[in-house]
Amino acid sequence: MTSDVPLCGCECQQSCLRLARLAGITQTMEQTLKDQIVLVTGASRGIGRAVAEGAAARGAQVVAVARTVGGLEDLADAIDALPGDVTLVPLDVTDEGGIQRMCAAVHERWGRADIWVHTAIYAPPLSLAPHIAVKELDKTLSINVRAVHRCVALIEPLLAFSKSPRAVLMDDTVAGDPYYGAYGASKAAARALAQSWQRETAEQPLQVHLHTPPPMSTALRARFHPGENRDVLTPPAQAAGAVLDLLT
Repeated sequence: MTSDVPLCGCECQQSCLRLARLAGITQTMEQTLKDQIVLVTGASRGIGRAVAEGAAARGAQVVAVARTVGGLEDLADAIDALPGDVTLVPLDVTDEGGIQRMCAAVHERWGRADIWVHTAIYAPPLSLAPHIAVKELDKTLSINVRAVHRCVALIEPLLAFSKSPRAVLMDDTVAGDPYYGAYGASKAAARALAQSWQRETAEQPLQVHLHTPPPMSTALRARFHPGENRDVLTPPAQAAGAVLDLLT
């Protein structure tokens, strides 16, 4: 599945409740996002995938954006038993033309986006500051800063058509930590951008949230901390619950 995926409502109460718990949803399965258009960038893995599943469990129409087709197809399979629907968009967030076309398609089909959750990031190798490869620094800034800016610029007009627009961008606290020079610099810049957007829209209907998830048992975390005990980390599905709470 690489495009639109039609899904039916869930008929199995126990199965649906089990999936909902995994996504951090209450057992009542309240469809608090029913008929909401939820755009998730970075939806194929980690907290992005968990947010997409959780939104679908609450009845949303999810637009899932990610580079990895296989990951998107796995997401569609996971959402199959849930009340919401999903549309898959295989797309790199650095592809400005692709993001423009995606936004145009969303507007043509639904006329708006109600929620945008951005989780797509790039994690370069840890390095001493003087030894950061220029190529890695450029790639990190391209994905973690420039792409965020372009998404803000192109997705905000979609949110403007919503009666209750919300946006959530992921933050991190590693800026200034040893060996995190490239990644930390990119996240500090992305945070500043998000905070400016947040304050600029403070008197508008749009709610912009900057969210710092707890340490999670993800492939990204394992890359930074290969010897860490993953049993003490928060599962992405649980961490997604806090994001979903911001949206309802």
